[in-house]
Amino acid sequence: MLPECQLFGTLGCHLCEQAEEVLMPLVEHGLLVELMDIADSPEWVDYYGLRIPVLRRVDTGAELDWPFEANQVVSFLGAPQRE
Repeated sequence: MLPECQLFGTLGCHLCEQAEEVLMPLVEHGLLVELMDIADSPEWVDYYGLRIPVLRRVDTGAELDWPFEANQVVSFLGAPQRE
């Protein structure tokens, strides 16, 4: 079973849109991804503002910074350890 993930980004971010496109085939195969808008939290803006988009595993808290490709996401999802 694939771990649940969060994609940190914000509206109008073209890199975030590209990340969503990379993730869509995986979502179609059962990956659950919650879109998290960093504008909703000053702490997220401080932490993720210069890094977005960032894919975060809910189970471990491990994060994968952009740029990433589908094969990197698959490897990331298979790695249970905390980064």
